[in-house]
Amino acid sequence: MSVLSGKKVLLAVTGGIAAYKTAGLVRLFIKSGAEVKVIMTPASKDFITPLTLSTLSKNPVHSTFYDEEENDLWNNHVELGLWADVMVIAPATANTLSKMTNGICNNLVLATYLSAKCPIYFAPAMDLDMYKHPSTKNSLDKLQSFGNIMIPATSGELASGLVGEGRMAEPEDIVTFIEKDIVSKLPLKGKKVLITAGPTYEAIDPVRFIGNHSSGKMGFELAKSAANLGAEVILISGPSSQKVKHSFINRVDVKSAEDMYQACHEHYENSDIAILSAAVADYRPKNVADKKIKKKDAALTIELEPTKDILKSLGEIKKNQLLVGFALETNNELENAKSKITRKNLDLIVLNSLRDKGAGFATDTNKITIIDKDLNPKRFDLKPKNEVANDIINEIILKLHA
Repeated sequence: MSVLSGKKVLLAVTGGIAAYKTAGLVRLFIKSGAEVKVIMTPASKDFITPLTLSTLSKNPVHSTFYDEEENDLWNNHVELGLWADVMVIAPATANTLSKMTNGICNNLVLATYLSAKCPIYFAPAMDLDMYKHPSTKNSLDKLQSFGNIMIPATSGELASGLVGEGRMAEPEDIVTFIEKDIVSKLPLKGKKVLITAGPTYEAIDPVRFIGNHSSGKMGFELAKSAANLGAEVILISGPSSQKVKHSFINRVDVKSAEDMYQACHEHYENSDIAILSAAVADYRPKNVADKKIKKKDAALTIELEPTKDILKSLGEIKKNQLLVGFALETNNELENAKSKITRKNLDLIVLNSLRDKGAGFATDTNKITIIDKDLNPKRFDLKPKNEVANDIINEIILKLHA
């Protein structure tokens, strides 16, 4: 999954021959999971039609402040600028660059540019001599000093037939440039995060096991939240039907508590953060039958033995890692969680109670309290699990910078 997934991208097209490439650019943004809206200068419509870009973006395309055919409907440049998470001006012609630099506002694209609060990327495109002209260089330097981000032009054959610098970057390179720039500024960039999720299954015989009702939803949402903030995630999951597709997430599937123990210890040393949200079985059958146990009228007794305490074992070898545990309680919640954070050498513990409606296993919501190592609790309202995951990751980030 691209870091652009779920982002709102506003593409502004200006009047240069490279405008024909924006059809491919829109498709790549859509493929990356972004929602795309397109605005155009009137001159750009000589190079590519609004119909083409509207069809590809699945949104209306505007080039004026109002649409006569829509009963003079006003196209609000302020709303467009505030809607966008990212604004991309491509191609950015010498004319548009100069106007942007000097605050000239004579079309919808420029008015929206001046209203936008989001990061703004621009991809220059013009002929060789225009690109090298001192006035153009002045525009490029000034726009970057304003905080705009330039996607450098490349060298190649230009519309004039000359070969040199000034060719707009290819659509694939524009998308890659934006993705890399976004990732480089994310708060967990360069961090390796180990996350456990789901239940474990402890075999009784070849067909039966001891398990629990954990779906893995919380752990998977934590993995997505961390990855979306730039972290490289190792997601160690017990048996779960949850799916995740993200280029920053490496999923490791396990079954038993022993499998999870081994996987955690394999990856823990190289981790900066470990979040153990899995519902690991506390006990397992002491003896596992090698054949299916046949049903009999007599009662069946299974002797259980404790599994290894993964969280405690990681706390014992912790060096510089930030270690986060989970506590699912049914009574004396705060006292039990505070005891766990001390006994297991944790930095944070996430407490939830099965007594809270909407919390616990196999739900889409959760209600948590986060407790730090100084035993200070911070309570959160009932929320969807993706929002709960964001709350937990944000608390971790605050802890990293404390």
